[in-house]
Amino acid sequence: MNDNFRIEFEDNGHKGRYVVRGEGGAEAEMTFTRSGDSRIIIDHTGVPDAFRGQGIGAKLVTRAVEDARAAGKTILPLCPFAAAQFRRHPEWADVLAK
Repeated sequence: MNDNFRIEFEDNGHKGRYVVRGEGGAEAEMTFTRSGDSRIIIDHTGVPDAFRGQGIGAKLVTRAVEDARAAGKTILPLCPFAAAQFRRHPEWADVLAK
């Protein structure tokens, strides 16, 4: 996979996910749950071996941050991977739920 992959957004009302689909049905995903109108909770990031080493997980979290910022929402990163990404990116503090 090159850097031109497409992140898809799936919204199922209370829950949703950001997903990248690869060859052979492989999917990298970051799932979230809505908490009220102004907060999302990132609860899982999963990147299969087919996507390892390409920064896909970080790009999924980055996309959620961009979307939350644009919508005026905050993020509670319960997923350990997403929480680590927030620690690495202090510039995301404006969307980090306190």
